[in-house]
Amino acid sequence: MTVHLLRMAVRIESIAHLSEIQAERMASTKGKRLFTYTRNVPRQTDKLIDGGSIYWVVKHLIRVRQKIIGIEQGTNDEGRKFCAIELEPHHTLLEPRRQKAFQGWRYLKPEDAPIDLPAGAVSAVAADMPPEMKAELRELGLI
Repeated sequence: MTVHLLRMAVRIESIAHLSEIQAERMASTKGKRLFTYTRNVPRQTDKLIDGGSIYWVVKHLIRVRQKIIGIEQGTNDEGRKFCAIELEPHHTLLEPRRQKAFQGWRYLKPEDAPIDLPAGAVSAVAADMPPEMKAELRELGLI
């Protein structure tokens, strides 16, 4: 059974900003691999690499996800263990959903995950709307 991770995109202003930061990280690696790092290793690694994704929280909204390719463990120069989660570089946009702040990451069951937006599903009017406004209008049932 697949499980996902929910992760805060700290100091990230938008999905475009997340893409920019990740592109810089990929350019700095020789193998063109993309990783996100965390201190603790998830216990459900088998379920994560079996179709799991990281769902990114950007500005208090779950906005985008990336498929998890692999999970590696390592030790830094100070002897502390860390976990490197390899991600597919492609972003899948989601139906935005509010999320309170938390530290680290949380498991996310597939049935609790926001739905993917179909390609080209954003209308011209909605494209200009701030994501927070769209989420509020959606919660009110107005869009």
